[in-house]
Amino acid sequence: MQSTGRVVDFTDAWKFLLVNRTGADAPQPGANDPAWRDARLPHDWSIGIDPAQGPNTAAATGFLPGGLGWYRKTFTLPSSMAGKKVSIEFDGVYMDSEVYLNGTLLGRHRYGYTGFAFDLSPRAHTDGTPDVLAVKVRNQTPSSRWYSGSGIYRNVRLVVTEPTRVTRQGVQVTTPDLARTIKSGYATMRVATTAVSDGGAQAEILSTVKDARGQVVGTGTVRAALTAQPSTAVAEVRIDRPILWTVDQPHLYTVDTEVRVNGKTVDAVSTRTGVRYFAFDPNNGFSLNGVETKLKGVNLHHDLGALGAAVSADATVRQLRIMKSMGVNAVRTSHNPPSPEFLQACDELGIMLMVEAFDMWHMSKTTYDYGRFFDTESSSDIREMVRAARNSPSVVMWSIGNEVYDVSSASGVPIARRLIDDVRVIDSTRPIVMGSDRYRSVPASGSPQDQILKMLDGLGVNYNTASSIDGLHVKYPAKFFFESESSSSTSTRGYYQDPEQLNTGENYTPGKRNTSSYDNNLATWTYSGEYGLKKDRDRKWFAGQFLWTGIDYIGEPTPYNVFPVKSSFFGAVDTAGFPKDFYYLFRSQWSSDPMVHLLPMDWTNHKLGEPVSVWAYSNADAVELFLDGKSLGERTFDTKTTTYGAKYRETTEASGDDKTVTGGRYPGSYTSPNGSAGKLHLTWSVPFQPGHLVAVAKRGGVEVARDEVRTAGEPSAIRLKADSSAAGQSLTFVTAEVVDSAGVVVPDADDLISFQVENGSLAGLDNGRQESAENYQASSRTAFNGLALAMVTPGPGPAGVTVTARAPGLRDGIATISANGARTGLGPRAAEPAGVAAAVAADASYSGAPSTVPAAMLDGNTSTYWSNYYLKSATALLPQVSSAHAAEWVSLSGLEGAPIRSVQASFLVNASHALPATISVSYWNGTAFVPVGDPRVEWATGSGQPTRVTFTPVSTSRLRVDLTSRAPRTAKGFVGIAEMSFGRQ
Repeated sequence: MQSTGRVVDFTDAWKFLLVNRTGADAPQPGANDPAWRDARLPHDWSIGIDPAQGPNTAAATGFLPGGLGWYRKTFTLPSSMAGKKVSIEFDGVYMDSEVYLNGTLLGRHRYGYTGFAFDLSPRAHTDGTPDVLAVKVRNQTPSSRWYSGSGIYRNVRLVVTEPTRVTRQGVQVTTPDLARTIKSGYATMRVATTAVSDGGAQAEILSTVKDARGQVVGTGTVRAALTAQPSTAVAEVRIDRPILWTVDQPHLYTVDTEVRVNGKTVDAVSTRTGVRYFAFDPNNGFSLNGVETKLKGVNLHHDLGALGAAVSADATVRQLRIMKSMGVNAVRTSHNPPSPEFLQACDELGIMLMVEAFDMWHMSKTTYDYGRFFDTESSSDIREMVRAARNSPSVVMWSIGNEVYDVSSASGVPIARRLIDDVRVIDSTRPIVMGSDRYRSVPASGSPQDQILKMLDGLGVNYNTASSIDGLHVKYPAKFFFESESSSSTSTRGYYQDPEQLNTGENYTPGKRNTSSYDNNLATWTYSGEYGLKKDRDRKWFAGQFLWTGIDYIGEPTPYNVFPVKSSFFGAVDTAGFPKDFYYLFRSQWSSDPMVHLLPMDWTNHKLGEPVSVWAYSNADAVELFLDGKSLGERTFDTKTTTYGAKYRETTEASGDDKTVTGGRYPGSYTSPNGSAGKLHLTWSVPFQPGHLVAVAKRGGVEVARDEVRTAGEPSAIRLKADSSAAGQSLTFVTAEVVDSAGVVVPDADDLISFQVENGSLAGLDNGRQESAENYQASSRTAFNGLALAMVTPGPGPAGVTVTARAPGLRDGIATISANGARTGLGPRAAEPAGVAAAVAADASYSGAPSTVPAAMLDGNTSTYWSNYYLKSATALLPQVSSAHAAEWVSLSGLEGAPIRSVQASFLVNASHALPATISVSYWNGTAFVPVGDPRVEWATGSGQPTRVTFTPVSTSRLRVDLTSRAPRTAKGFVGIAEMSFGRQ
């Protein structure tokens, strides 16, 4: 190893061995154990394992295991490092780690989300003798409520300094009194440098400030008598006409700090920061640089989809750019300290941060979480969090916890006080808050919640109704409030259900476990995105919101808790980075760039003449809808004014989204303080016919934006699209689209796509589907609703990377990425796969509960059954729902053999189930379902008795039975089948 300066990258040439997947303790394997594998850091061992059900996996963590892993690196320090201070720094290891040098324990670090360092100098060699660094990582599951990843998942470096040096994270830059000095055209940059000298030294500390162009804009010098104990010296640097850091123009300064002894520089560090000021006002909300603005925020977990928890600067920037395009200006790091790469990206992109410390305090939420170590480790960990992020201009709040149980206990009060003190010791320039679900009603005076809120500067509430936040504002007029988690409406990209309902049930049919994209699938504690946007908009004093969540994450697959559903449904964007309809709702409210978005995004899979509820999200005044050039009418928003004078667009109609509103003009609907109610989308009911549906958005009668969907034909080819900014990156993102012969994306395509990379490698594959047992690190992935994503690592050298995507029966997709940009093309048609015999299986359009799926029709047990019955529980704002669908279908597959002439079904009849009104049978002719000939129905007369349909014999692999309800949209019109069978000729 060569000495290359103060910081030496230490991520290459590691070995890794996964000892077990249980986390059971075990010694380090021998150096010659053949199970050791090459590894490059950052590394997440869990993401490459097949999701599976088992004693050490769960839906909450994506059915991926943790375990016990060992890392090992052999290195040789050069003789030039003799007499120097050499330390190893880890940005994050998940979790419960131990670090050894040459077999000697250097120390332990329990928390998986904070950095740490150990001094190697006393035991490392500089005489040519190799040293061996070993890291033991123990992730016993469950250790988290979401997917955490496992291993050394953040970056590692050696830090090499002279005995006189700046301490780790030893520079703090602030701009005191900026709100006043900026009016006089300057900023005072206060640079506090903490340094040590093992032998003692009289030092000069020079601080040089450079702007984004590298021009020196100010310097400051201070003398300090340094000893072996850290001491802090402060220099003040005047910056004339400073450029302020904003979300639109995130200008950054660099502070170069030099420690000089006898005129010689013995240490030097650089710190990037920004000049900005902000305020949280209890009556006027949030302002940045004196400009009032709402926090348009999202929550983000730390996984990067197919990369798992392993840090990637490129993947992080991609995620944040997608969020920024939605109109996002803030992120909450839920629920842990972020990586340095995340902080840097937010600084550079102009995204404000609420940096959060913990998901639990002393009271654990899972068996092996950080609660085990909280009492002894939390003070050092929260201080580490603040030191690591305190110079980032993006950080505007410190959060001491999320939904911690201790808040409701007397024991939580001293914990909160201690954590607040820990933060303020390190940084007193930002407010201290927490995110909590324990304030949905106003706390009683003297209660633990009351005492803790009085200690905080402000409070983030999770899923509060409008009336509850109004109550908090009245009782605590000196505190500022915002929503740290809003909405939690769930959705699946490209799936739509029951647009006429404000809340709808879940489909438990295997392979169809999705949730509706009409912003209408809500758990008991949640509410729609539209409700949250209106509630926030109408209150000037409310600082803003953080949507739960910006992007789907692995784990917590609410509302499903069944294999293989392994990722959340909360995101406005799926795990692959493909926007859902929810993305466009928030973009319409948070972005001023003209836009319009049509949903459903699928204008293919509907029956001819079927009425389709078409919505448009837009920030324009009006939207006109066209089908094949014919106008279907123009819909308009009304322009309204909040009670504090802000203009907004909304329809004027009852929205039906708040049962707690009992008076006014719109009882049962969220009503603004100005007395108005309405919706944030425009609606048409369109009888389906294939064609070209176009929405034209207008301002002042002039077109400003348009969106369109087209009816797709059969899949014909794979079209690859590489990020236009891919050249020169360490990771390239390539989208695969399954298209028809006209280039239209096929909205339900699920072809298995194999990827091949020349002069590079696959880093991961994803498709955004929540219900999937596919391995993220495999070389093939099914398309989901027409799309898949390949993450590609370029090879060495200047040669371009070529990505080829293949699927049986489709033309290949080809993309070449070079320094000159990406080129795409099509290759030959791939061969069709050989047929595979299948056992008889059942399917259904909808199953209302996890116990009433189609397989129950074939199990020979009449006490089990398929049913579309569901009961959607009431929420704080909406009533209970149980509403039968008008039509449903069930099917049988794997029917190859002699011709089939009949289908028999035993229907349930009880308080909620009835015999269907009609029954019809169709068969698969190789390309489509077509009606059977001469059908005759012999109806049952009671529950459990067989209803039989006979027809002209057909040779087929699949039969489909369509059913209509006798009492649609009621609680009595559901359909259930205990047993289903077929008869051959």
